[in-house]
Amino acid sequence: MKGYYKDPQQTAAAIDSEGWFKTGDLVRMEEGNLFIVGRSKELIIRYGFNVHPAEVESVLNLHPALARSAVVGRSVPSGDEEIIAFVQCRQDASVTAAELSSFVAKHLAPYKMPSQFVFVSEFPVTSTGKIIKGELAKRVAITTTQS
Repeated sequence: MKGYYKDPQQTAAAIDSEGWFKTGDLVRMEEGNLFIVGRSKELIIRYGFNVHPAEVESVLNLHPALARSAVVGRSVPSGDEEIIAFVQCRQDASVTAAELSSFVAKHLAPYKMPSQFVFVSEFPVTSTGKIIKGELAKRVAITTTQS
């Protein structure tokens, strides 16, 4: 990619001085294999630690009552971020926020624990079925929550 069409500012932000395109992907290298673990835009900073939403989602998705989950960060006045977990139960299944919190606590460090669980009947998705996390982040302030 040489740049964004008629947008030199966005091009300068996305391509470094050596011509490398900054994708925003967060990766790890393991035994010569490259693994994409998340996106820098989605990274949550909590108590000074980096929290990758995909890690929290993978634990939540292990719960037998859940069909899907999505995790977003929410800024708080202290300059920190809270972890907000949106969860969708499987048909004919139910679970409480307390039960989810107990389940997650067995698998994640305390700083990775969601501050709040928001139960949804469906997620906003793209035409390809990808969850639109930006829409979820906008909902946090106005959605009825259980925690």
